[in-house]
Amino acid sequence: MQRTGTARLPLHYGKAPRWLFTRMTKLAEQIVTIVINEYGSEELLRRISDPHWFQALGCTLGYDWHSSGLTTVLTAVLKTAINPGEQGIAICGGKGRLSRQAPAEIVEVSQTFGLTADRTSRLGYVSRMTAKVDNTAIQAGYPLYHHTVLITEKGEWAVVQQGMCTKDRTARRYHWLSQNVEDFLIEPHDAIVGDTKRQIALNMTAKESRECQETSTDIAKERPRKVMRMLKSIRPKYQKSLQEWMPRIKWKDYVIGTLYMPRNLNWTAVKKAYEFQPRDYEELLNIKGVGPATVRGLALISQLIYGKPPSWKDPVKYSFAYGGKDGVPHPVDRKAMDKSIRILQNAVETAEIGEREKLRALQRLRRYVPPDR
Repeated sequence: MQRTGTARLPLHYGKAPRWLFTRMTKLAEQIVTIVINEYGSEELLRRISDPHWFQALGCTLGYDWHSSGLTTVLTAVLKTAINPGEQGIAICGGKGRLSRQAPAEIVEVSQTFGLTADRTSRLGYVSRMTAKVDNTAIQAGYPLYHHTVLITEKGEWAVVQQGMCTKDRTARRYHWLSQNVEDFLIEPHDAIVGDTKRQIALNMTAKESRECQETSTDIAKERPRKVMRMLKSIRPKYQKSLQEWMPRIKWKDYVIGTLYMPRNLNWTAVKKAYEFQPRDYEELLNIKGVGPATVRGLALISQLIYGKPPSWKDPVKYSFAYGGKDGVPHPVDRKAMDKSIRILQNAVETAEIGEREKLRALQRLRRYVPPDR
């Protein structure tokens, strides 16, 4: 990742005005159509998985540049603008309760695209596992509230999801792309974007956590009574936090309130793991009920008893803005936006009837646009 930078990203509340959302949808439809016609649906996935392009698209559509709302609004706009039957791509899920509809929508989309039962099942697994990884395997204080899965008619996929930390009013976005995921649990992301890098964060997806993953899996295959004894042995009555084993920071003011020694684990989930005997950490994480406290407890047992520590380094890669709808850095120019929609719509229509040179002429115009100073 070569292009990096930072910016302050406050959480902004409220909704995009209807007049703006409508125009964003129309303009997004033309942009998406051009990209798919010129490069294919897989290329659109790749671009959406690039946080710079994703951010630029949100700004191009008229959404402001510096709050968390760009992620949720842009994916909602794309979901409305894209016609799966015509463009060979669909978006499942969304913000809040809509995120929980992703599995059912994946089945529906798979039927539309004629995907096999195995492929449909795999896409459902992708939805579950990507959410589980970013909500549980990585613990930096950002529980997920937004989850979207983009699927092509060939079964390729991308995931864009976002977590929120209400304590310091910041958000963090996660980008996944199927072509680049070799392992769900070893640095699988195309990007993790946020404005705050934590001093301490549990990162079970780091390469440095591989041995801790293996040891945690072995521990989970032990009888629950033994796991309980190990947990008690590293949690003396006077010890309630991780301060003794982690770098010294101002814990009183630290934003992540969940990085403490768990007083207990989900013993129902631990029992399930023992009965299931997971082959690897991915299977362990996929067990229902294995949540942040259980992952953290097993990691601490691995570190303190077996000498196999996890990574406590925050995996966020780089930081920049998200967007808003409050007129920053300037109000949306509605007339200019409508004109852009008409120009792009005309370009798409002429390209579809064979006059593709006009579309390429539009592309060549970019070289004459002076860079921002």
